[in-house]
Amino acid sequence: MRTDPHATDAHHLRRHTGSNQTVATETTTGVTAESTTGAVTDMASPGAPRTAAVRVLAEETEARNEPRPAAAHPTTGAAMELNVVSKHPDATIPESDISLADIERKRAHPLRTLCYIVLVLAALILPYWAGRTVGSQHTAWVVERFGAIDPRAIALVSWSVTVFAVLSVVMLIIDRVKALWFTLFVVLLCVEQFIGGVAMLRFDFWHSTYVIYGDAARVANAADLGIIAAGLALAVFAVVWVGLLVAIKKDSPLNVLTHVWTSLILLLVFETIALLIVMFGGLLTVV
Repeated sequence: MRTDPHATDAHHLRRHTGSNQTVATETTTGVTAESTTGAVTDMASPGAPRTAAVRVLAEETEARNEPRPAAAHPTTGAAMELNVVSKHPDATIPESDISLADIERKRAHPLRTLCYIVLVLAALILPYWAGRTVGSQHTAWVVERFGAIDPRAIALVSWSVTVFAVLSVVMLIIDRVKALWFTLFVVLLCVEQFIGGVAMLRFDFWHSTYVIYGDAARVANAADLGIIAAGLALAVFAVVWVGLLVAIKKDSPLNVLTHVWTSLILLLVFETIALLIVMFGGLLTVV
């Protein structure tokens, strides 16, 4: 039986084509399966963290809703001793034989304090003596230089010097810069004492000023009145301030009056009232 070669070739070609189609179909199916699997995996992957987050949130909610035990407070001395827990069971500060008195003794400077006292005493005595010497031995020169000045201006100058000296003492107490305020206090004290010496300052100054200056004594009297007014205002303020400390309770709103800067303003108010009384109260014409 003879076989047609063309038919045989067609048969082989058909078989080869069929096998190729089968391979292509299998390949396409595999790719489709892989794509489908990848898509499913991609769609399923965001859900995994979301599920974990939901689980963590549920655990936190359960832990938050759990009842907490109430704090136990010790009721007896023994229970209190047992309840005390030291944050530092081991001593961190070494033992020392130095007492508080020894520490204060080391901080103290007796020689410096003695120098301060000597300077203050010198500022009180020497300028006053120099002023009295000028007033008693150079009276004509003093009257010629200061006789034409308004007594109110003289009272204002002497009052200002005294008040600033007092304020320097206050700042010396409340401020850390001690040397500056002490120096300013000593200088102002010297000026105030010199003015008082020239004006023959004393409790009954009007007798001394009339003997020394005669009809021109009104200038010296004005200087004395300015210094005395500042001193009396300071004394009245001290009494009122101590009374406020005693009368006002710590939880009272009026306790603000005992604060440092409020007290300083209150002192200036008292000093201003004293100056106004001297200048416009008729005292300059009486003495």
